[in-house]
Amino acid sequence: MASRQGWAYAGLLLAVLCWSGNALVARAFHEAIPPLTLSFWRWVLATCLLLPFVARSIWAHRATLRAASWRLLIIAALGISSYNSLLYSAAQSTEAINLTLVNTCLPLFTFIGGGLLLGEWPARRAWFGMAIAAGGLIYLISRGSWVVFSSLSFQTGDLIMLGAVVVWALYSLLLRRWGSFLQVPPLTLLGVLMLIGTPLILPFYLFELSQVGGFTPTLTNLTAIAYTAIFASLVAYLSWNHGVKTVGAAKAAMATYLMPVFTAMLGWLVLGEGLRTFHWVGGGLIFTGLLLATRPAARSAVR
Repeated sequence: MASRQGWAYAGLLLAVLCWSGNALVARAFHEAIPPLTLSFWRWVLATCLLLPFVARSIWAHRATLRAASWRLLIIAALGISSYNSLLYSAAQSTEAINLTLVNTCLPLFTFIGGGLLLGEWPARRAWFGMAIAAGGLIYLISRGSWVVFSSLSFQTGDLIMLGAVVVWALYSLLLRRWGSFLQVPPLTLLGVLMLIGTPLILPFYLFELSQVGGFTPTLTNLTAIAYTAIFASLVAYLSWNHGVKTVGAAKAAMATYLMPVFTAMLGWLVLGEGLRTFHWVGGGLIFTGLLLATRPAARSAVR
């Protein structure tokens, strides 16, 4: 059991790392690739890559999938169609630091939703750990300065991102709640969700295309889409779904506090941006909070 949960937590970290890169792509290409265009072609490519490997399994599990029909539709609409479309749209009109700040609401929404929908109220220690991690994240975002934190302003994109956070919390919670109806191999489930969710983006993509046009298929733009399809879609979603099923939605959500830490590390590695004292202090507080929230004493209360 310990080994199984260890792999689940490792998968959650991998998912957050991939999504940190996804956030960098969203910021870097928000002028070159319209948001719904990026969302649609990301999932089209991911579906084309995965389908040859899961088509036979989907057919073999068709009875189980048919029984879960409307549940699959809701989960796909939330996790595949809506979340990243909203995130990419939010990146058009707000700064990356604001997106990260709004994202701190995810564990709170998931903790409360887990109690209401699943009856999984976390232990007191888990709440305390979440508070420490949130404090570390705010310290990281504010660069250790109250002046910087107090000068943060919020725009339309922040409200869009708040909607995206609610959508993702619901996706994770329903994935857990309806787990008994989704007893199929992880890759098979992901393939079905993509087959259902991708067409739901199509009408919105076509409307965007008629209003602002598409994108220029340069090597750089295509590489960005390929990253979102392979790592932010296939690798990340598979790892996240497994983690949610194993440790629960509330604890899985705690891993998202590491996103700004990973983003800072990627900025250091890819962009040559230096790591400063507030990175280490904020990151240390986040790790401390995560360890406290996921210790065995808290786990027994949640599960």
